Amino acid sequence: MSALEGQDLGQYQIIEQIAKGGMATVYRATQSSIGRNVAIKLLPRNFTHDDTFIERFNREVEIIAQLQHPHILPVYDYGNFDDMPYIVMAYMRGGTLEDRVKSGAMNVHEIKRVCKQVADALDFAHSTNIIHRDFKPANILMGERGNTYLADFGLAKLTEVASNITGASILGTPAYMSPEQTGPGELTGAVDIYAFGAIIFQMFTGQIPFEAPTASGILMAHVMNPVPNIHDLRPDVPDAGQL
Repeated sequence: MSALEGQDLGQYQIIEQIAKGGMATVYRATQSSIGRNVAIKLLPRNFTHDDTFIERFNREVEIIAQLQHPHILPVYDYGNFDDMPYIVMAYMRGGTLEDRVKSGAMNVHEIKRVCKQVADALDFAHSTNIIHRDFKPANILMGERGNTYLADFGLAKLTEVASNITGASILGTPAYMSPEQTGPGELTGAVDIYAFGAIIFQMFTGQIPFEAPTASGILMAHVMNPVPNIHDLRPDVPDAGQL
C-alpha cells in the first residue's frame, strides 16, 4: 500500500497506485467536487530539486493544454502537494497498449482500430509542431469502449523552439527509438513515425523488433541491424505490414 493512499490532494482523494515509472507515480483518485475518477501523475519530492525535471514537468502541462483532440488524453488540472508537483488527467480503466501486447499478438481488427486513432492523434500533435519523442505502448491508454488515447508528453518538444534541457543525455525508450535519436542532430516528427512502426510490429507479433541484454545494445541494433521480417514471426500479415 502506498503512503499516499487515502490522503487528499485538495479536492482529490487518492484511492490506489496504478503505475510507477522512473520519473513519476500515477494514482487513481476521486475528484470529490463532482464524484469522478481521475488519474494523478505525481513527481517525487527528490526531483523537485532538479530544475531539469521541473522544467520538463511544466512543459508537459503547457503542451497538453494545447492538444485538444479526441484521442489525446485530456488534462483537467495541475498543482503542487507537499512540494510534489502533480497533473490530474482523465482516468482510463482499460490500462495501456503495453498491457494488451503483453498478452500476445493482436488481431488485425484491433490493430487497425488502434492505428487509425493513434495516427490521427499523432498527426494532430505534429501539425501543431509538437514531437512526442517517447512514443511507446505504455503511453497509449485504452478506454472501456476500445478507444485509444495518446498520453505522457513529458519528453515532448516544440519543434520550432530548441530544447536546452537534454544536455548530452539521450531521452526516450530504447526499444522504440529511431537511429537519429542517438545522434546530435535536430529531431523531427519522423522519430515518432519510426516508433509507431516498432509499435505496429509489436502489435502484430507480440514482441519488439530488436532485443539485446542492454539498453545500448538495443540502440545499436536499431542503428546497425536490418528490420526483422515480420512474416518470419507471423506469416498471415499482409505484405504491406512489413516495415
